Amino acid sequence: MPNKPSSSASADLYSPLIPPPAKSPAGGYEPTTISEKLCIDDMLRKYCGEFGYWQLRHFVLTSLAWALEAFHTMVMIFADREPEWRCVEQGCSTGGKSVCGIEPGSWVWIGGAGSSTVSEWGLVCGEKYKVGLVQALFFCGCMFGAGTFGHLSDSKLGRKGSLTVVCILNAVFGFLTAFSPNYWTYALLRLLTGFSTGGVGLCAFVLATEPVGPTKRGVAGMSTFYFFSGGIAILSGVAYIFQSWRSLYIASSIPSFLFLVTVLPFISESPRWYLVRGKVSHAMKIMRDIAKGNKKELPGGVTLALDDEAIDNTQTIKAELEALQTKEPITGSVIDVFKSPVTRLRLFITVAISFMCSVVYYGLSLNVVNLETNLYINVLVNAVAEMPAFLLTAVLLDKFGRKPLGIGTQLFSGFFCVLGSVLRGHGMWKVVRMVCGVLGIFGMAGTYNLLFIYTMELFPTVVRNAALGCAAQAGQMGAILAPFVVVLGGGFPFAVFGVCGIVGGALTFYLPETLHQPLYDTMAGMEDGESAI
Repeated sequence: MPNKPSSSASADLYSPLIPPPAKSPAGGYEPTTISEKLCIDDMLRKYCGEFGYWQLRHFVLTSLAWALEAFHTMVMIFADREPEWRCVEQGCSTGGKSVCGIEPGSWVWIGGAGSSTVSEWGLVCGEKYKVGLVQALFFCGCMFGAGTFGHLSDSKLGRKGSLTVVCILNAVFGFLTAFSPNYWTYALLRLLTGFSTGGVGLCAFVLATEPVGPTKRGVAGMSTFYFFSGGIAILSGVAYIFQSWRSLYIASSIPSFLFLVTVLPFISESPRWYLVRGKVSHAMKIMRDIAKGNKKELPGGVTLALDDEAIDNTQTIKAELEALQTKEPITGSVIDVFKSPVTRLRLFITVAISFMCSVVYYGLSLNVVNLETNLYINVLVNAVAEMPAFLLTAVLLDKFGRKPLGIGTQLFSGFFCVLGSVLRGHGMWKVVRMVCGVLGIFGMAGTYNLLFIYTMELFPTVVRNAALGCAAQAGQMGAILAPFVVVLGGGFPFAVFGVCGIVGGALTFYLPETLHQPLYDTMAGMEDGESAI
């Protein structure tokens, strides 16, 4: 008589021959073995797609934040303008261009006292410096905000978290500005708005471009500035509708609220940030979403690794998951940038170029008011004129590389600025000088566009936003200086802008080319990769 099988033997008979796959901490199933470890760039190239539907959707949604930055930055052009005025009593003459010296009460502002901050608080004549002070305070806030949120987006908050915070602050501060009871409250709120605005474009740029593959990243990065110029163009129309400065601040702050509610929930965090923070399962989930959105398939045996750890081997999933869960997050700061001889020189050069680029760009932009035509049309034309430069540099970026374009656009701008400095400001030469200014800003707009993508590729993920923050801070310092250069008048501003453009182009010679180079994750990975070239 056969023996009855034991309970353990019975359990073995009914157990599956192939065990079920284990679930990962982020959801879904992990493979039983890891056959290939790739860095993000290689995984995008090989499996997920470099710029498919997922990246396009994510890029457009994230880059909309640039329009918000344009609203909060350029609103000062309209809110702080000096309105036209007219005489209401005898003894008042409209022959002069200023109300200084005219008897108070003999003239009134066209559009009323509430049309701008200048008319409401009398920021003319001896008080005119306060208009420039508010502008300087705003850019000071941008300078500190860029560094602060550049560090936070690399560390605790992440790219999406930092973008969420700055958009909330922008919406709140912009809305409160409309209810400023006096000038100094207004100045304080503009300082705070600048602090949050300094991180908007920085976080949006990195978040939009990090999931893009290396061969498509250049064109994608160059395209972000269309949203900024488009925001300026839209703002000119909004300002034309809302003639009161208080209503204009409310109208320009509403899009920030709408962005928080309708756009941000559909934006994903950067997989690169997850990876360097040790959250590999979260990064893999996003990579699977990218592959799925692009109608591609990410094989089960492939996982992510930092660029200095990517290897091709076979390990058990249990041992791999234990290693991933115990891995410490990799962090970095500006101090690490200075410690590395590779990144130290790059930081010094990019900071200098950003400073001079901002002096030229904002300085030439301020000269638009000297055209003495319709302010709304001037701002619109200025925004539209930048777009051909963005298109040209985007088309040529992957053909000639970052370095040649950086040199060429700056020298192009510097040449026409120097030419404008030696031309007379009378008769037909006034028109020629204006054309030189337009060509100067055309070249520098291309540099400004290129500089973000170039700087991003020069530094690894772990310190990328910190380095971009330093460059942005230098740019804000240039923006603060630009109005003081313009005030000097004559041909001197053009001469300063020309020298800045030429020097910036010369400095670019000392930067390496990053075309088709990997986007490194760690300092060690970048140093090893650069030494192997």
